[in-house]
Amino acid sequence: MTGPRPYRAVLFDLLTALLDSWQIWNAVAGDPQVGLRWRNRYLRLTYGQGDYRPYEDLVAEAAAAEGLDSVLAERLSARWDELQPWDDAPGVLRELVSAGVAIGVVTNCSDHLGRRAADRLGTPFDVIVTAETAGAYKPRREPYAQALEHLALPASGVLFVAGSRYDIAGAGQLGMPVWWHNRIGMARGDSPAPIAEHDTLGPLVADVLGPTPPRGR
Repeated sequence: MTGPRPYRAVLFDLLTALLDSWQIWNAVAGDPQVGLRWRNRYLRLTYGQGDYRPYEDLVAEAAAAEGLDSVLAERLSARWDELQPWDDAPGVLRELVSAGVAIGVVTNCSDHLGRRAADRLGTPFDVIVTAETAGAYKPRREPYAQALEHLALPASGVLFVAGSRYDIAGAGQLGMPVWWHNRIGMARGDSPAPIAEHDTLGPLVADVLGPTPPRGR
């Protein structure tokens, strides 16, 4: 006999927890250090924005704030289908789906770009919530709440997989436990501690499904 599973569904941040979006920003910027500065500025802008404004405008504003040409935002959108999953992401998603776990994404971008990005994983999601559909950017509660409403599950039974530190408090405010896929080693700063922090997605499956029972002799 095994006990009940810890979680019935898993929600993911899309652009950092499942996709290596850092590389596409670096490629568009033409230099990894410039791309990192641009991306970090964008993260601060979007997570501090609140009500939804066009995602592409925020990306352009982040470029201008770093002394870059705002046309980079258009180039980023044009190359969006070059986004690549982290190497272990597709397999982890397939394992969760095969085990009957519902999966979804909550992402800070436009609906059009969010769905294009989700398609890069090759696994259908039960719910896709973007900042545009929610009318607000994370860490406001609206995007997370909309995903929970679609799933019709209590927050305590849904694990949120963060890709950046901003989601830890954002998802946590609704009562979701947060598991941090900190692939690039971001500092946590003053964010609350997640229930787990890993630089790969591999341990997620066991944490979601619970321990595997020992085989009989």
